[in-house]
Amino acid sequence: MIYCLQTLRITKSSGVVANCRAFANRLIEHQYKLVSGDSNNHLILVDLRPSGIDGARGEKILGMASITLNKNSVPGDKSAQVPGGIRIGTPAMTTRGLGEKEFELIADLIHEGVQISLEAKCLVLGTKVQDFTNFVSSPEFPLGEKVSDLRRKVEALATHYPISGI
Repeated sequence: MIYCLQTLRITKSSGVVANCRAFANRLIEHQYKLVSGDSNNHLILVDLRPSGIDGARGEKILGMASITLNKNSVPGDKSAQVPGGIRIGTPAMTTRGLGEKEFELIADLIHEGVQISLEAKCLVLGTKVQDFTNFVSSPEFPLGEKVSDLRRKVEALATHYPISGI
């Protein structure tokens, strides 16, 4: 029994790392800068600043599209209130059964969300994160349909990989 559990843990762990590498490589293909340069574990820290957006704004749009991740400080940030990056882990989705191809698709979906964030940033009046949040949360948000389309894609993918026991 212990051997089986250890084997399961090792198999799951290697899947998490393989998925994270595939995920990281696809993000790099989209020209994102990873803080560590690549991924050798279960976590990716993406510096969004070279893309022209910050982690707070990216997190907001991606959250509206049902993509859960966290804004995160990256080296060189001027303020912890407006962190330059996002942090994304792979264990939860690996546990649901997603593989490397699906993680490449997730990277594509995140890229789509970041592009929407950039569009929204250009349209908002004001420079503060709160201005951005108010703008994208308003019923008049002109990119709302793009966010809804992205959310439908995300939820369609997630539906194929239900949470175990639910």
